[in-house]
Parts: sequence; C-alpha cells; structure tokens
Amino acid sequence: MTSLFLAITPESLLLFLLLGSLVGLVAGLFGVGGGLVIVPALIWGLPLIDVSPVHVAHIAVGSSLATIVITSISSTRAHHKRGAVDWRDFWKLTPGLLIGAWLGSIVAGMLSGDLLQTLFGMFAIIVGLRMFRRGKARGSRLHVTSWIMLLVATLIGGISAIVGIGGGSMTVPFLHATGVEMKRAVATSCACGLPIALSGAISFVVVGWGVEGLPPFSSGYVYWPVVLIIIITSSLFAPAGAALAHRLPERELKVVFALFLILVGTKLLLG
Repeated sequence: MTSLFLAITPESLLLFLLLGSLVGLVAGLFGVGGGLVIVPALIWGLPLIDVSPVHVAHIAVGSSLATIVITSISSTRAHHKRGAVDWRDFWKLTPGLLIGAWLGSIVAGMLSGDLLQTLFGMFAIIVGLRMFRRGKARGSRLHVTSWIMLLVATLIGGISAIVGIGGGSMTVPFLHATGVEMKRAVATSCACGLPIALSGAISFVVVGWGVEGLPPFSSGYVYWPVVLIIIITSSLFAPAGAALAHRLPERELKVVFALFLILVGTKLLLG
C-alpha cells in the first residue's frame, strides 16, 4: 500500500487530501456528487505529479467516476434507510444509464484532452446557471413511457460519463419535473449514480488500457492513489457537510455553489 503513494509528492498529497475533504463537504451541503469538484481540481492538480498534459483530462474524468462508485453506494444506503429511494424509477432508468455511460466513455476516449476540458467547462457553467432557478414540482406524477425513460436515461448516462459526474444535476430535475417529490428525487438520483459511475469507470479502464505515458498504479484512465485518497477523506467530511446544511440558509448556499461552478467553468474554457 505504501508503494502505491510513492509517486505522489507531499505537496500534491496535501492537495488531494484537501480535495477529498472539499468533495465530502460539497456532497453533504448541496446533495450533489463530487464530480463537479473532482474533475477541475484534478485537471489542475495532476500536472503537479508530472502527469502528461495529453492524459490529464481523461484521467481526471475516469478517476472521478471511480470515486463516485463508492460515494454513491454510501449515500444510497443512507437514503434507503429512510425509505426515500424510488426503486421502481431506478430500475426503469438503469438500462439507459448503463448504455449511455458506456457509449459516453467511448466517445470521451476519442476526444482530445483540450476538448474534454472545454466540454466540462461548458457543462459546469450550464449547471451553475440552472442552480439560480427555483424548481417547481408538478401536482401529480406524469406518466412517462418506458421508451422515453430509456432515451432520457441514455442521454444522462452519456453526458455524465463524458464529463465525469454521477448525473444528479440532470437526474434530479428530470424526476422532479415528472412529479417526484424533491427529497425522493435526490435520493433516487444518488442510486442512479452507481450504474453511471460503474459503467463509466470500467469503460475508462478499458479505453485507456495499454495507452503509453500513464502514471504508475493506473488502470487505464483510472489513477488509484488519487481515487483512494479522495474516497477516504470525502467519507470523513460528508457528515460535516450534512450538518452544516441544516444550519445554513439553503438558497444562499446554492447561490455560492452556482457562482463557484460558473467561475470554474469559465477558467477551464479560458485554459
């Protein structure tokens, strides 16, 4: 285990420890997956350990998806204990999420690192702008056919895998728009993050397998030292974020996070 982290300098280790802590706090505070924080931080942090610029964006996305596999299991268990997960919707969405994430990862593997970074920057800005809107739920459940569920889920899975997120920023609004109560939509979205992240992470391993110039202890585009550090620290700090969420005003928190995403997205677009 010790040799696993030898390639990481003390400075970058501190950065990744802080990143994992921030991911946990953000997940607890805003109820979103950490991909929107992990990917840009890794894009800026991986060069500190001499990762080739050609591979930085792909490793950032692949490693982000690998961490979400674990964090989504943890958050889903917590929501399931409260009976908040709508498993019927989960199983309807899962086939499309798996297919979409697999296809999205293949597409991402064919894109240049610069284009992948640009796509993430655009996505972060869009999510940030949408957070300023106040969502309104329908009065009753809207009947959505299986084919529409499959199509929407495939799109969500594909986009999520390309930018390295669990899909909550798209799954929650979709479920909420069909009449699912917000807390139940968030809980179900956490469960939906697992098939997206699992399919996407495995695909990034396969797509990156045998690629030259990847750092030691990588499986394709998944860099395990960073994944383990983020998983450990984020799991420790997520409860603190959840506790803060109950003490601080929700609207103001969302505005701050929205501004953060817009700034991050703009910085990535500007290079």
